Amino acid sequence: MADQTHVLFVEDDDVIREATQLALERDGFAVTAMPDGLSGLEAFRADRPDIALLDVMVPGLDGVSLCRRIRDESTVPVIMLSARADSIDVVLGLEAGADDYVTKPFDGAVLVARIRAVLRRFGHAGGSAQSDADADTVTGGVLVFGDLEIDTEGMEVRRAGQPVAVTPTEMRLLLEFSTAPGTVLSRDKLLERVWDYGWGGDTRVVDVHVQRLRQKIGQDRIETVRGFGYKLKA
Repeated sequence: MADQTHVLFVEDDDVIREATQLALERDGFAVTAMPDGLSGLEAFRADRPDIALLDVMVPGLDGVSLCRRIRDESTVPVIMLSARADSIDVVLGLEAGADDYVTKPFDGAVLVARIRAVLRRFGHAGGSAQSDADADTVTGGVLVFGDLEIDTEGMEVRRAGQPVAVTPTEMRLLLEFSTAPGTVLSRDKLLERVWDYGWGGDTRVVDVHVQRLRQKIGQDRIETVRGFGYKLKA
């Protein structure tokens, strides 16, 4: 298991859980599968997996609550699974700290592709090359935008000198904005660059992550350009 990517999979449907576990194991993943949220939390704390797949509707501790508990303890990537593409389910999962979501029923190959896309961006949180002229100042790989400091080498963020806890996905999003402050980035472009989607994706993923990032670095730091996308204020 040490040489394999370890997946925690929490799903209460026996058929889906067993079939998905077998499919993931055939693709080379090591899988710990649990039928409810409480056992899933115990497995997470005991095994510290590389990624968590959480069904929204599981007994004991629902998937959204489990995601929040995991996010309180770790920045491990989380993908939510939902039988519905309902806006409330999707937004609640993303606001709880999930990095992506997949709607059931899902194709096994699509799920594996989404898992690998998330793992790729977590393995390398860096964004595009940064021009020295973009930030107010650049010192030793630290970009400064007013009271906001982005350490592109240490992958850390500070606001008014205080550390800001961001997930790797939020860091990648912030780095994309910092490459060209004042330039509008469309939701589709952000999906491509940050979420590694080579196909169309749900732009709600972008919107919720932008809102989460605003809460951490300042509501007025990222501006919405209606009909186009978002930009970091220069």
